[in-house]
Amino acid sequence: MASYEVEHNVPKSDPNAPSNPPRRPDLSTFFSTLEHVDTSNVSNEHATPIPSDVSAAFRTLGEAFQRMRMYRSGEGPLDDMVESLLADAEMPPKEVKGVSQGFLDELERVPNKILKPSMDCPICGNPFLEDEYPLVVRLPCNKNHIFDLECIAPWLKLHATCPLDRKDLVKEKAPPPPPKDEEEDGEWDDMYA
Repeated sequence: MASYEVEHNVPKSDPNAPSNPPRRPDLSTFFSTLEHVDTSNVSNEHATPIPSDVSAAFRTLGEAFQRMRMYRSGEGPLDDMVESLLADAEMPPKEVKGVSQGFLDELERVPNKILKPSMDCPICGNPFLEDEYPLVVRLPCNKNHIFDLECIAPWLKLHATCPLDRKDLVKEKAPPPPPKDEEEDGEWDDMYA
């Protein structure tokens, strides 16, 4: 019986070869913990998360960002983010004041043609264009605050602030105006649905 590498025409990997560090740590544990903390989609409007779950969410993300920091050189916003997350893990807030998934979905996407080879994510430190399919977003607080969505999304799920200038992003980005109701325009339709 042939090996997987032979069957799929994949070169065998050398176990002694140095491996490149992952671009970002695995955040699956963080997102599963976040499900216990995020009360935005719970039917009980008075639901509050358990403090130990809130603490676990902050600690898990803080530790993931700490692993990311090992591969970075120099200081940056990641140091402050780790300190803030670990402090919040020690004294967890009663509720998480992060942004909704809708807010993340509506963040302005930065087209790849605008990105320069020297531009990198302030969180992970990796150049945007090194990623095969970069998904870069701009925060509404400043046109120069651009991040990998995979790096900034976990932070924004716990904190609704920009990690660079600490501005509250929910206040910065005004919601779109409500759609006009057709009946208010004076139009009347005899059809009932």
